[in-house]
Amino acid sequence: MKNQLYYGDNLDVLRKSIKDESIDLCYIDPPFNSKRDYNLLYNKPEQKDVAQSEAFVDTWRWDCIAERGYEELIDNPRRLYSLQTIELIRGLRRVLGEIDLMAYLVSMTLRIAEIHRALKPTGSFYLHCDPTASHYLKLVLDTVFLNLSDGVFLNEIVWCYNVGGKSKKYFARKHDIIFWYAKGKNYFFDGSLAGLQRQTGSKSFGGIITTDQHGNKIQRKLDRKTGKYYEYNLDEPKIPEDWWTDINSLQSQSRERLGYSTQKPEALLERIIKTSSGEGSVILDAYCRCGTTVVAAQRLKRHWIGIDITYQAIALILERLDNSFAGDISDSVTLSGIPRDYDSAVALANKKDDRTRKEFEKWAILTYSNNKAIINTKKGADSGIDGRAYGKDRENKETVYIFSVKSGAVGARDIRDLCGVVGREDAIAGIYITLKPPTKPMITEAAKAGFYTDLGGDKKPKIRIVTIQQILNGERMETMGVTEVHKKARYASDETEQLALI
Repeated sequence: MKNQLYYGDNLDVLRKSIKDESIDLCYIDPPFNSKRDYNLLYNKPEQKDVAQSEAFVDTWRWDCIAERGYEELIDNPRRLYSLQTIELIRGLRRVLGEIDLMAYLVSMTLRIAEIHRALKPTGSFYLHCDPTASHYLKLVLDTVFLNLSDGVFLNEIVWCYNVGGKSKKYFARKHDIIFWYAKGKNYFFDGSLAGLQRQTGSKSFGGIITTDQHGNKIQRKLDRKTGKYYEYNLDEPKIPEDWWTDINSLQSQSRERLGYSTQKPEALLERIIKTSSGEGSVILDAYCRCGTTVVAAQRLKRHWIGIDITYQAIALILERLDNSFAGDISDSVTLSGIPRDYDSAVALANKKDDRTRKEFEKWAILTYSNNKAIINTKKGADSGIDGRAYGKDRENKETVYIFSVKSGAVGARDIRDLCGVVGREDAIAGIYITLKPPTKPMITEAAKAGFYTDLGGDKKPKIRIVTIQQILNGERMETMGVTEVHKKARYASDETEQLALI
């Protein structure tokens, strides 16, 4: 099978595109904005939290989407949820009320049930979370896996790390939780793989170390109670305990790092994939984000399916694959959900869901800029700026390109407004992307802006009008001297600007 990358809501993709019992291993690291005050999760959101949730795709709040999901769970028209799951969700709503945390739990329950359906009888599911909501997720997982099939709860893995700051008011929060469930008792597990923790250097051993005829280090240790000596092969792979301390989180200067604050190290995913799947297995990640799972699966010769709701993630994953492997790996990936014609672009522009309403702008900007632009998510002061691309001018000075995107009615005033923004920001040029064809007055107004000289010495229009049809036909921004987006992200001071990349 070809590797597949889906752009869209993972619930829709799971239901429409992922077949029953087709997945060997699923790992998800569902985003949850746990940087907020933990206690706020148990109260109705204040107005400032509502504003914040518009800037973070990974923040849930109780709204009509959450209400619809709840009603589906309770009414259970698809008979996909166990009675225990239904009663759990009903009870949690009575206890928690209509708050952010409840919306999150409804969302996760819907998706966990679909993942369970898609797993093979021998399949495994790993859910990565932090202690903010892990206790609630464990209840949901139990009602799904232990009631809908002959499922098994195997481990609550505690991944420990020491990177990052520490508080003077409480013990440093330096661990994540990874729940491991299997759909049935005949699950795949290979704990003898090279690359797992080895006994070499273990502090629990003391005594004489020798080398056997095969070159293995052998340690002889006296059991003081029995008086007998026991031998231990220190080079034999050792299945790790359920607390992992040998894989640290990514540091700020790590070569893997792409500017995403909760990016997970490839070594963590490699351990999970190696032990719970064989070569040729199908790996699913329903919250791809920056693509660590699919990169690890590709390297370990597994087939993979990735899903993400943001186009930034899709674009970054394709670039990461090409940068990580020889050849154009992304060309062999089947892409679904990305506009391929004008009608599908219109459909994306007209989405009414608040979580995806800006996806048209993101897709248009990132596609046209070859993923070298940064999406603007800030409100108010930056009105008129939907994205930026950074680069160097002919004199090697830092400069910026301004993007503005329109999906509705357009006119010459839009071009005048963009000219004003370009001047205010001291930008080298402005790029106006429009779903509808530009009017003659718009073209005339853009011509009045004149030209700039690019890094190669060529004169280019100061204001460029680009239609969606041109982008669909393959037209792209000339990016000579433009900074790679993920490199720029490392130094971006505004956190929302960084998060908008993924």
